[in-house]
Amino acid sequence: MEVIISVIIGFMIIGAIFALNAKDLLSAVIACGIVGYGLVICFLLLKAPDLAIVQIVVETITLIFMVAVILDSSSKELNEKRWTHLEGTSYINTRFVVNITTVIVFAGLLLFFFSQAIDVLAPFGQHVTRMSTAYIENGANQTGSANLVTGILFDFRGYDTLGEATILFTAVIGILTILRLKGKQ
Repeated sequence: MEVIISVIIGFMIIGAIFALNAKDLLSAVIACGIVGYGLVICFLLLKAPDLAIVQIVVETITLIFMVAVILDSSSKELNEKRWTHLEGTSYINTRFVVNITTVIVFAGLLLFFFSQAIDVLAPFGQHVTRMSTAYIENGANQTGSANLVTGILFDFRGYDTLGEATILFTAVIGILTILRLKGKQ
């Protein structure tokens, strides 16, 4: 499974790099969609279907909004040059240098915090049953539910379930609104 996840993450990285270097905005948005839907597949492979459902809904809504905005706006993009020529001498554009420096600093910070977060995780494949053991042993008695999964979802993780249901409801309303507006035109 690690090989499959590594390949998917590789595709996600390629999609992110393509999004950064895309010549038009629509291609960049589609490449960002590759990253988001790749994350959905990773969540499914890691047996986290609740996260996959929320990610696919949010990704779909985001893509619909972004494509709608791009199609409704003009297709003109800034054509800034990296080099400025004054009196026969070439000077580098300072905005380009600031942008590259900012990206490098943020990437470095992201990698630093990522490495710090990785250090505190359990090794891959080793189960940490800190909370699930208590749920399994005492869940049926504490919730009074005949179905342990239902008891856990609605009693112990009620706010989490409410949040996921709210996201799904909002996403469906958003999609229906957009489709209704497009249908009227």
